[in-house]
Amino acid sequence: MSNPLLDFNDLPLFDAVRPEHVVPALQELLAQADQALAAVTEPGFPAEWTAMARTLDVATERLSRAWGVVGHLNAVADTPELRAAYNEALPKVTEFFTRLGADERLYAKYKAIEPATLSAEQRQAHKNAVRNFALSGAELEGAAKERFAVIQERQAELSQKFSENALDATEAYAYYAAQDELDGVPADVIAAARAAAQAEGKAGHKLTLKMPSYLPVMQFGHNRTLRERLYRAYVTRASDQGDPKFDNTPLVREILALRREEARLLGYQNFGEVSLVQKMAESPKQVVQFLRDLAHRARPHALRDVADMRSFADEHLGLADPQAWDWPYVGEKLKEARYSFSEQEIKQYFPAPKVLAGLFKIIETLFEVAIRRDYAPAWHPAVEFYRIEREGKLVGQFYLDPSARSGKRGGAWMDDVRARWLRPDDGKLQMPVAHLVCNFAEGAAAKPPLLTHDDVITLFHESGHGLHHMLTQVNERDVSGISGVEWDAVELPSQFMENFCWEWGVLKHMTAHVETGEPLPRELFDKMLEAKNFQSGLGTLRQIEFSLLDMLLHTEHDPDADVLPLVQQVREEISVLHPPAFNRMLHTFSHIFAGGYAAGYYSYKWAEVLSADAYAAFEETAGKDGMPSVQTGRKYRQAILEAGGSRPAMESFKAFRGREPTLDALLRHQGMA
Repeated sequence: MSNPLLDFNDLPLFDAVRPEHVVPALQELLAQADQALAAVTEPGFPAEWTAMARTLDVATERLSRAWGVVGHLNAVADTPELRAAYNEALPKVTEFFTRLGADERLYAKYKAIEPATLSAEQRQAHKNAVRNFALSGAELEGAAKERFAVIQERQAELSQKFSENALDATEAYAYYAAQDELDGVPADVIAAARAAAQAEGKAGHKLTLKMPSYLPVMQFGHNRTLRERLYRAYVTRASDQGDPKFDNTPLVREILALRREEARLLGYQNFGEVSLVQKMAESPKQVVQFLRDLAHRARPHALRDVADMRSFADEHLGLADPQAWDWPYVGEKLKEARYSFSEQEIKQYFPAPKVLAGLFKIIETLFEVAIRRDYAPAWHPAVEFYRIEREGKLVGQFYLDPSARSGKRGGAWMDDVRARWLRPDDGKLQMPVAHLVCNFAEGAAAKPPLLTHDDVITLFHESGHGLHHMLTQVNERDVSGISGVEWDAVELPSQFMENFCWEWGVLKHMTAHVETGEPLPRELFDKMLEAKNFQSGLGTLRQIEFSLLDMLLHTEHDPDADVLPLVQQVREEISVLHPPAFNRMLHTFSHIFAGGYAAGYYSYKWAEVLSADAYAAFEETAGKDGMPSVQTGRKYRQAILEAGGSRPAMESFKAFRGREPTLDALLRHQGMA
């Protein structure tokens, strides 16, 4: 018990975990899981759900939880020592789970379980398990089975290396700008850049490629040369255009080749088909058709967006031929001119503590819960911990890690710490725990961090994932919360929550000017609302471009060929703003090469259809004050959040809406009806 990774009494001891704990703990847990696997696959062991869960699931859940702690720390508190320990353990953990998923003796036991003896939740988990055995190579034999295992291990290594290269290339870049280069850049960004340079004992202002530093310069900085410098560095990260030691080009090629080989071993034509077995969409062809149909509808709006920017840039900014590094700046200036406000002005009304209080208020009201501060060991002083209760009883808990810092992966995400589970070993109900991770800019001295409205939307998005995980009432681990939910439906609850960031009744409770404490003025909110769908056509096409590229890479592309011609082909088909030839977006596309979205990036758009239609139910039942109906909230919670993965997502959607989803609400919400 001296190893904190082996302590499963309650919450993880994040503050006590050291790199030297990783390998010994995982060796012990892997040995226990191996013993459990050997026990349940003995000929005399009964093919009975609870008996197998009591032996095998308990051991593998402990292994998964400990590995989850290590993986999480690797993402939010990366050090060379921890990375080395993680990479040493990674092949062993991958090998075990690959072997577990492909064990034909275990597969036979599961197939021998009589579904009629199971509860509805267990039947869904059993159905998923049998399907997943086939996808994990359990039906393969001999050399094919051995090769499949090698592929899984190598893919895990490559994905981890892809992620490391993207992080290291981002961290390696810094430009120390003089004061006169920063004209137009927001004061809080300049102050943070100056402090970062001073902390290193350097002159000037340290600009990096992390979003809180990079994006404000691109949006507000008047200096074109500076914008071009940062843009080039940003879009060539981890590619053949940058430092060779971070180049992801060979990794992309090998990952795609291994995925195609995996698909063919399993009897599919391509990895796109494999990916969709566990999703709502029926075929790659259906996905491609969906994306092209949506692109066709969005294109006229996007062309109008670009024409507006071109004429504005020429007339008001003296830019006759704007380049890629000019578009964010032109867009921001056009928005300011058209709607008479700037992101910077709005930001002053969104101090992080006030936003968080507003988020909690809407969750508490809509889902009939209470959120309280709680205590748990954490990995950084900035991390906060909370508990969710209903009628005084614990429902779930979560860690909130809001700010960007060195050694922390960029972006925002929700991850599970543990799932809700009626444990088969001791009969106790284990409550769900989640991570909500963001990368907001730090506050200036003695002031809270200020969030952009986009940051607010991100926070609501991740909280939606968290609620899906924590509000579940399902007691079977593999289908509770987000587990077992089709990947292209898993974004429904997250995108659903984003809608509240545009409701005056919700928003007014989460704003207070950082200097005066005054709430956001209604007239400023009305301007924001007018601007809500500003360039929604362009934004939609950008998502479709990434989604179509992802699906074509995993279906039609030959992995032995250069990927750049396909990137260019998709840009020409979909995009109306073509980036320069040196742009290497694909080389940091971690969602599909290191994040589980391979042949699944379309899920964001697919789920937007579901979430817009679900939110329309709230619009239809809102009170006179515009506040959402608690009754509708309860119905949504029970039909979708509480059901988790215990039934197909379409069934849950129909239980809430009474019908299948339509595109109408999405097009209306995005001003493209």
